[in-house]
Amino acid sequence: MDVLVIGGTRNIGHFLVHDLVKAGHRVTVVNRGIDRDELPAEVERLRADRTDRAQLEKVLSGRRFDAAVDNVLYRGAEAEAIIDLLEDRIGHYIFLSTGQVYLVREGLERPFYEDDYEGRLIPAPKLNTYSYEEWLYGMDKRQVEDVLAQAGATRNFPYTAIRIPMVNSERDHFKRLYGYMLRLRDGGPILVPETPDYPLRHVYAGDVVKAIRQVIETGKGKGRSYNISQDETTTLQGFLELLGGMMGIEPRLVWVKRSLLEANGFLPDCSPFSERWMSELDNHRSKDELGVRYTPLADYLRKIVDHYTTNPPLQPAGYRRRRSERDFAQS
Repeated sequence: MDVLVIGGTRNIGHFLVHDLVKAGHRVTVVNRGIDRDELPAEVERLRADRTDRAQLEKVLSGRRFDAAVDNVLYRGAEAEAIIDLLEDRIGHYIFLSTGQVYLVREGLERPFYEDDYEGRLIPAPKLNTYSYEEWLYGMDKRQVEDVLAQAGATRNFPYTAIRIPMVNSERDHFKRLYGYMLRLRDGGPILVPETPDYPLRHVYAGDVVKAIRQVIETGKGKGRSYNISQDETTTLQGFLELLGGMMGIEPRLVWVKRSLLEANGFLPDCSPFSERWMSELDNHRSKDELGVRYTPLADYLRKIVDHYTTNPPLQPAGYRRRRSERDFAQS
């Protein structure tokens, strides 16, 4: 099959391109060419800023694809542009959405189901805050989903929305999991907000890739949305104990009022998995309709730990205030 991947050099897109090539598909990647390219030589590369309609039209004009996977679609206007460009020239369009489309809903209880999408939305948080940026991200992704749903209903545009929670990966450019590993390794305390202590239900990047390829190769799921999420739900403490056990280190958690951590500028860096913007998704529809099967948490966590142990990345920005974190815990 001829597959277009928009984005494709950072995280999920990188793994997806390699997986598709290995499976025998012909892959074309569209991106700006800014990030380091570690893709197979046979991949066709087209250069364009996906937010610039004219650039996209220039590189995609006259092209047809069996499927497209859009890793970097964030706004409704961009969705309208890609629909116009690919209409009648695409067999299946797969869009990577987010569990945050539920987190901007009012009154929902975790875990979230696909049918929880419709309903009243929460008002915008205070401007220029972390919460506002996360809220805006969820709202923008909803706008994209709404545009795609409208195009599916009125123009028969063959889309599928893949909603993902926090993605754990060897290529996470924010290095969130690696930040926890560094804190475990230095032996100091890990600052954790007391509330809210939401359960964790993440997903492995490799499983997102498997789900996308399943959709591409079977053609299933057109006009549908799917939560992609690991089977296990755990607490943050349980997660860090599992991680620490793999490293031979017992976690030292220090629970602190969230307001104090925020006032001192430690969140979200000191514990990025403690945010209310971490979604918890039910995955039954993806298993029942798409046949997706998920890697056990302990298995994929071991892969990531082994990778970071063998290939330690540069120190993440979120670790730079580690001395201040330790001093704060002492005080």
